[in-house]
Amino acid sequence: MATVDLTTKPYNLNPTQINWVENTIKNLTDEEKIGQLFFNLFSLEDSGDFNQSALTNEDILKKYHIGGARYQGGNKEQVQQLLNQLQAHSKLPLLIAANCDSGGNGACSDGTYIASAAQCEAAQNPIVAYNAGLVSGRESKALGVNVNFDPCVDILENWRNTIVNTRSYGTTADTVIKYTNAFIDGFRQTSDMITCIKHFPGDGTEERDQHLVLGVNEQSVEQWDHSFRKVYENHIKNGVEMIMAGHIALPSYSKKLNPSLTDRDILPATLSPELITDLLKDDMNFNGLVITDASHMLGMTAAMRREDYVPRAIAAGCDMFLFFNDIEEDFNFMLNGYKNGVITEERLHDALRRILGLKAKIHLPNRQKNNELTVPVSELEVIGCEEHQKMQSQAADLGITLVKNTLNQLPIRPETHKNIRLYMIEGEKDGIYKADQSVTDEIVRILESRGFNVTVNDGSTRIKGKTLAYREQVDAALVFANIIGYAAENNYRIRWSTAMSNEIPWYVHEVPTVFVSLNFTTHLHDATMVKAYINAYHSNKTNLESVIDKIMGESTFKGIPNDLVWTDKWQARL
Repeated sequence: MATVDLTTKPYNLNPTQINWVENTIKNLTDEEKIGQLFFNLFSLEDSGDFNQSALTNEDILKKYHIGGARYQGGNKEQVQQLLNQLQAHSKLPLLIAANCDSGGNGACSDGTYIASAAQCEAAQNPIVAYNAGLVSGRESKALGVNVNFDPCVDILENWRNTIVNTRSYGTTADTVIKYTNAFIDGFRQTSDMITCIKHFPGDGTEERDQHLVLGVNEQSVEQWDHSFRKVYENHIKNGVEMIMAGHIALPSYSKKLNPSLTDRDILPATLSPELITDLLKDDMNFNGLVITDASHMLGMTAAMRREDYVPRAIAAGCDMFLFFNDIEEDFNFMLNGYKNGVITEERLHDALRRILGLKAKIHLPNRQKNNELTVPVSELEVIGCEEHQKMQSQAADLGITLVKNTLNQLPIRPETHKNIRLYMIEGEKDGIYKADQSVTDEIVRILESRGFNVTVNDGSTRIKGKTLAYREQVDAALVFANIIGYAAENNYRIRWSTAMSNEIPWYVHEVPTVFVSLNFTTHLHDATMVKAYINAYHSNKTNLESVIDKIMGESTFKGIPNDLVWTDKWQARL
């Protein structure tokens, strides 16, 4: 079993830093050592979400000695205040993470979106991915974040997969490498920040979501070596500090490395010593830190009793455990696993060296000693600054994609198509990322400011009325799909408002009809009848303004789609 070498990448620590790591471990109690293995989730929302605790934040730090923190919700002032409070009251400085895959909007509600991975790929220009990484680093650091749980380096091979549909940078290893390298190059322009790529051993080959079921990458050893392995080895060579293990099995490799395994024995990577220790750390020479994906996900919880898998994740080779279920219970599960020998002394201390080594790499001990861990309010000025807004506009212009326009129905302009019927197709109404009425209001505002008359369709009825009357009243139909959804279905498709709703595009041959997706890129599967289809990737104001510019012919479409947009349906191309 490979043990960490703090003198080489991704650490490259000097003797003083290594002494801090070793002396710190020597002086920690068993409880403090166990606490360092955990990332806790702090909530700035009254969401009733998992992992809510009656303990105060200070109690959590004092009693459970956590090594890392992530948070949910909050605007920039709220987030910065929370993170400053956590660092000020933690005995050891914290690794603090955000999920910034598209810009600063992953770090706070008013952060700047630049471009999703799918939009970066469509833009066909690494500057978009670079700027997404740059803004992610700048804006998250201003809050007190020092770890980014992104980019996602999954390869989107299965068009039905919606969990990484917009988070994957491409359909081949080379494309993913190209744009994730650019993202990380941008992110690294902000000093003292750590990158965590995900989800090892790789999502995107099947359609299911590891939040809901064990994910399985069914590739053969040879297929995996020529795809996902290339991606991970590229980033390991470039010095990536952290890798997030997914609740994803890779049976071919597990059985190659341990021929005694049967199907019954196959585990997700987060619990598989074959995948984490033997493959990633030993064979692929990853010398950094491995963290589990969120431990409430069914891909992990369905494997065995929680009392068993909490310590077994560390025993398998993961170095940190992402999120508590019940903080007291999980802490004791981990502590008892150490006391009972599930986690050996060698494995625990190797994990601790990797954790504390990253803290030393980004100078957290010195910053704590000099009272520099908290971030001044003045740093928040970078969030949403004019430079970042210009990057957002450039990304929208380069990325928004006209997938097809087979009847040559564009442009749609008020001089020729004054009266617009607007159809809003939405996903979950009460989900984590539920559809927002403000998007509809913003689209109406933009269209009316351009001189259109807009009527928002009521999709709750099946009544279509007379087609000739429809053609007299409506000059063009615009359909916006604002379907986001998260962890309530294995994959997200168009769900019309009611059975045979009048919003279903029955009108494509009655009036010019343009369908715009504001998130997922594969809606043509459920709307093959539309003849003009656009992927706009996001519902922020800039993307909405830009896509309407392009619909009107004020700006050209520059984005390039990948072949998955056709969803293997010949009629989608018509």
